[in-house]
Amino acid sequence: MAKTKSKGKTKLGRDSLPKYLGVKLFSGQPVRPGQIIIRQRGTKFLPGKNVKRGRDDTLYALKEGLVHFRTKRKRCFDGSQRIVKIVEVETSK
Repeated sequence: MAKTKSKGKTKLGRDSLPKYLGVKLFSGQPVRPGQIIIRQRGTKFLPGKNVKRGRDDTLYALKEGLVHFRTKRKRCFDGSQRIVKIVEVETSK
């Protein structure tokens, strides 16, 4: 005897909504305070000058200016090194 009806609901077809992660503003673009620069999971990009990291690792601007990316060699606590990408907002004076 069948456990479910022949036209019962299927257990396939589930799909999660997209998370819309990634870089939202690229190098040289203007940014306002509070505007999201990068949505990410984990710390693929690190915050630099005038940039803060949100609770979900989102990077957002603290001041108005232009977005700037740079790379840097970072030493970890165990002595190993990795190359990190740092996001900064340069304010014009």
